[in-house]
Amino acid sequence: MSEWRVPLSEPDYGVEEEAAVTRVLRSKWLSMGPEVQSFEKEFAEFLGVKHAVGVSSGTAALHLSYLALGLGPEDEIIQPAINFVAAANMSVAVGATPVFADIISLHEPTICPAEVERKVTPRTNAVVVMHYGGYLCRISDISEICRRHSLPLIEDACHAVGAHYRDSDQESPYRMKAGNLGDIGCFSFFSNKNLATGEGGMAVTNRDDLAERLRFLRSHGMTTLSWDRHQGDAATYDVMLHGFNYRFDEIRAALGRTQLKKLERNNQLRKQLVSLYRRELAALPGWIVPFDDAAGYGSYHLMVAVAPDEQVRGRVMKRLKEVGIQTSMHYPCLSDLKAFRRFAACDLRNSCSFSRRAITLPLYPTMTASQVEEVCSAIFSVAAQDELTEVATGSPRGDSR
Repeated sequence: MSEWRVPLSEPDYGVEEEAAVTRVLRSKWLSMGPEVQSFEKEFAEFLGVKHAVGVSSGTAALHLSYLALGLGPEDEIIQPAINFVAAANMSVAVGATPVFADIISLHEPTICPAEVERKVTPRTNAVVVMHYGGYLCRISDISEICRRHSLPLIEDACHAVGAHYRDSDQESPYRMKAGNLGDIGCFSFFSNKNLATGEGGMAVTNRDDLAERLRFLRSHGMTTLSWDRHQGDAATYDVMLHGFNYRFDEIRAALGRTQLKKLERNNQLRKQLVSLYRRELAALPGWIVPFDDAAGYGSYHLMVAVAPDEQVRGRVMKRLKEVGIQTSMHYPCLSDLKAFRRFAACDLRNSCSFSRRAITLPLYPTMTASQVEEVCSAIFSVAAQDELTEVATGSPRGDSR
C-alpha cells in the first residue's frame, strides 16, 4: 500500500525544520561543523551528560562504543535477545560474541537482571541493555551486577531519548535520563525515532577517556577536522587511531537541534496517546499491553500490544492492513535470525513468545485520538469475529489441537 490512512509513525516536521535546513544551505558548509558542535552541546545539556559525540547512525554509536571500550575477539557481550539487530551485528563486527539474555516477561520485555548475572563468564567484558519501546530496563539492578563484576555498561537508548529514571530510594528523588546511566549511551535519530533527522546518532559519556576515543574513531583517528582547517585553526593533522568515517553532517544536526526543542512536548503527547490505547484495549481478553506498571518515566517510543497467540496477531495485522492501518513488529528474537543461529541459546522462552505475539501499533505525536480509536475498533472487530467463530465451532480459534 503506497499510502496508509494511519501510518505507523510520522515525524513532526514543519516550518522550523525548513528554516533549519535553509540556514545550513545558505551557509554553504555541509560537513561536520558549527551545527554539529551546537547540537552536541545542546544534547549533552539536555541529558545532563558531560560529552555527546555526533555520529552517522545509532549503529555507528554502538560500533564506536565497543571499540572505545577495547572490545574484540575472545570477548563476550551480554545483550537482550529482543532488540534491533545493530547491537548484535556490531558485536560480531569487532570479533566479539553476542550472548543473548532473555527478557523479564511479556509484561516487561527488557533484559532480565537475573539472566545477565547467570550468563557472566570469565570471557564477559561488557553488558548492553536496551530500553525497549522507550521504557527503562531495570538499570539499577544491572548496574550493580556490572559493578560487582567490573564490567562496562552500554545503554542502547535508541528508543529512549528523553526517558528518565527516578530513584525512589532517595529522600529527594533525582532524575537521570536514559543514556546517562552507563559508561556509554547510544542514540539513533532514524526517521521513526522521537527525535528524527532521517539518519544520524549520538554516543554520550561522562568519561573523558572514552569521549576522546569516540571523537578520534568517528573520523579516521584524525587530530583535526575539515572545519578546523577551514577556520585556519590547523594546517595539517595526524592520525592517532585506526578509525572510520562515521561523521554527522550539518543538515541533520540542524534538524536535530529543532527536533530537540520539540522533544519533551512530543513525548508528553505520545504518553497521552498511549494512555488512550491502554484504556481502549483493556477490555480485550488475553491481550497484554507491556509496561502497565513501569517505574520511571518513558519516552513512549513504541505502542506495543501482545496478542493471545501468534494466529490472533496475524489476523489483527491482516485486518488493519485491509483498512489502511500500518503495523509492524519489534522485534524477531535475535537467535531465530539465520545469521545468529550459531549464537542461539536454548533458554529464551519469554523472548521467543514475545516475538511471535507482539504487534506494534501506530504512534506519533501528531496522531489524533480518533485515529487511536479507529485502530482499536479494527482490533475489536477481529476479536468479535473470533468470538463468533468460537461459539459456532465450540473451539477457540488459534487452538493448536
